[in-house]
Amino acid sequence: MSLKNLIPGRLGFGTAPLGNMFRAIPEAEAQATVDAAWQDGIRFFDTAPFYGAGLAEARLGDVLAGRDRDSLVLATKVGRLVLDEVEDVTARDLGEKGDVFRHGRANRIVNDYSEAATLRSIEDSLKRLKTDRLDIVWVHDVAQDFYGDEWLGVFETARKGAFKALDRLRDEGVIRAWGLGVNRVEPIELLLDLQSAQPDGFLLAGRYTLLDHSRALQRVMPQVAARGLGIVVGGPYSSGALVGGPNFEYAPATPAILERVQAIKSIADRHDVTMKAAGLQFSLAHPAVAAVIPGASRPERIAEDRAALEAQVPVDFWRELRQAGLVHPDAPLPHGI
Repeated sequence: MSLKNLIPGRLGFGTAPLGNMFRAIPEAEAQATVDAAWQDGIRFFDTAPFYGAGLAEARLGDVLAGRDRDSLVLATKVGRLVLDEVEDVTARDLGEKGDVFRHGRANRIVNDYSEAATLRSIEDSLKRLKTDRLDIVWVHDVAQDFYGDEWLGVFETARKGAFKALDRLRDEGVIRAWGLGVNRVEPIELLLDLQSAQPDGFLLAGRYTLLDHSRALQRVMPQVAARGLGIVVGGPYSSGALVGGPNFEYAPATPAILERVQAIKSIADRHDVTMKAAGLQFSLAHPAVAAVIPGASRPERIAEDRAALEAQVPVDFWRELRQAGLVHPDAPLPHGI
């Protein structure tokens, strides 16, 4: 099924922060944030077992339990099993992501992209989410940022296991769509070249944003659009760097990134445009993009995201960005610029 037809609305809710990303979030604050998203009208929720070792899924499930299940679309991920036993969270090997979820649960996380693990992961997620079905399942992080030089071997395991399992579940009507949930372009390129797997789209985090989009624009977006698939853009604010935060790609932003942010902000300020509006509307301007899912851990962030999505951004702002070389020459911009 086309992701654009499946996903209700262009603004979804990414739940990674609810897994205690970077900080311990009080239960009441997490619940209020999900409640705020629901009250705002958001009906697309994306989560993963990896987010706080099941914490984000459990928090989301607690709030959504009893809501109209037919009105919402739930996406989660496979590739990591959360076990009952605990481990030292500081000893986890998370590739480039380091201590992102060190405040999450201490349950042991096992990487496993086999068919059996995929099916078990789905069953476990259903329990944590307190639901009887999933709409979208992403195969999580089969990429260089987590597995380094071994990522192709991990991808091959997923090809023989998770991909086949999800193709079958989708064809049987158990799930409605599947694809990759990654922070890198290369796994998407590789999957698009396979004849043996038929994904419905991709969750691409951080790679089609105002700060970083050239590689995705040239190497995957055209194929995705031509095949009638869809992209969900995760991390549209580039780990917060675009909106004044200290991090880019889960690590301290480099001077070059900070300089780019300031150049964009200078133009935005002249046109009275918020950086959130610039970021969301840039990502959504590409015809392959079905939705954006900024993360939030505070209720007030939801209203900010909605305002950014609906803001009237002047045509001259986009023209000036293009003229300044701050967006790729071929990147689609709002108003057809």
